[in-house]
Amino acid sequence: QLQASGGGLVQPGGSLRVSCAASGFSLDYYSIGWFRQAPGKEREWVSCISSSGGSSYYADSVKGRFTISRDNAKNTVYLQMNSLKPEDTAVYYCAALPFLAQCTVVGSMDMFSYDYWGQGTQVTVSS
Repeated sequence: QLQASGGGLVQPGGSLRVSCAASGFSLDYYSIGWFRQAPGKEREWVSCISSSGGSSYYADSVKGRFTISRDNAKNTVYLQMNSLKPEDTAVYYCAALPFLAQCTVVGSMDMFSYDYWGQGTQVTVSS
């Protein structure tokens, strides 16, 4: 089971870190992606990190502002979000690719590539 947490209300230009914790299995062999979904919009891929943490990819809309990382000892993946904008407002979801599958530039963007999903956490950027 994956559980996302850490969402909240933040002002434009602010920062927030959301977490994705796994229970019942080890994340050591799973690459993890983050998606987000704003009201009335389709779910959008945000980022992906490989199982080792050695490679990561970002959507153009968040590149340079968001950083994905992982701590396998804590069985947790993080998404650090800086310079937040109102258009970043969405429910953020984490998801796991199949066992030993790695992030790829194209494959990581496809939500149907992911086997396991956590419940979302709401991020609201507003003054």
